[in-house]
Amino acid sequence: MKKLFLFTFLLVAVGSLQAQEIKWMSMNEALEAQKKNPKKIFVDAYTTWCGPCKMLDKNTFSNKDLAAYVNKHYYAVKFNAEGEEVVNFNDKVFKNPNYDPKRKGRNAVHQFALAMGVNAYPTMVFFDENAKFLTPVKGYLTPQKLEIFLKIFATDDYKKVKTDEEWKKYQEEFKGTFSS
Repeated sequence: MKKLFLFTFLLVAVGSLQAQEIKWMSMNEALEAQKKNPKKIFVDAYTTWCGPCKMLDKNTFSNKDLAAYVNKHYYAVKFNAEGEEVVNFNDKVFKNPNYDPKRKGRNAVHQFALAMGVNAYPTMVFFDENAKFLTPVKGYLTPQKLEIFLKIFATDDYKKVKTDEEWKKYQEEFKGTFSS
């Protein structure tokens, strides 16, 4: 009986850990999923050599509140901005023709990264339910700093914030809920 209880407890514990992880997919998968069930897209544009990108994975994307929120409101895309993935977006094919698989460290920048306005790593990019580009957000952010961006786009509040003054007021009035 004790073994059965322990086994059940472990299954529940493992299941809850899995529920706290962001469900990453490719951009092509997110675009396909969006056709069946419209949802915004959140892209983590990273590189394999980028220290702040690794910190984002370790410290920010591992936050259970953030992960649950992203999974509920977005299709989350992990995109190597210097990788060789082929992306089909808006009837165009984006590649990385200068990608060198033998190269260690920095590599050529992917065409899709350039199209998204990525010029620093990490950069998180938001798209609406129709795959329309919204904005990039550059740099490492803690879960609490990223929360405002995740929520302003998920709730469509960004449509009401038109000026720098309105953005400042929005930030001042924003009450975050993500745990530390």
